[in-house]
Amino acid sequence: MTLPAVSMSVTPEPEQARPPSPPGPLARTFDLALRVVGGALAVFGGVLTAVVELVLAGVRVAGQLIGVSVLVAIVANVALGWFAHATVGRRWAVVLPALPWFAMMVVAAGRTDEGDVLLSGDNWVGLAMIVAGAMTFAVLGFRLMLAPPARTDG
Repeated sequence: MTLPAVSMSVTPEPEQARPPSPPGPLARTFDLALRVVGGALAVFGGVLTAVVELVLAGVRVAGQLIGVSVLVAIVANVALGWFAHATVGRRWAVVLPALPWFAMMVVAAGRTDEGDVLLSGDNWVGLAMIVAGAMTFAVLGFRLMLAPPARTDG
């Protein structure tokens, strides 16, 4: 007893793909320029969101403080950390928006020569905003440190 033969097509072995050639000097320069611009935008974003959060720290509804700046701090700092890491391409890039943000919060918590204060000690929203924003940057940095290295073998 014989079984009927099934027709099969034989495909040639695929050609070995050559590894991509390294980018030229113009492409490397353009890539570096984009990374520098992305880092500068991340720093500017850290300053800008700190100012916006400080303005929103005093927002009141019916005479009561609302915590809208706390939510803005969390969402904006996550977005800034992601943007910095994605544009610069390095794990340490989360520091770029974090440093100016922290500096702005320190300046806002201090008194001027005239005695003015942007964030007073009795403003629970300001204190919660500083803690939430700092914790957001800390968690982002910690997650990036623990992330496995990116695969480069294609």
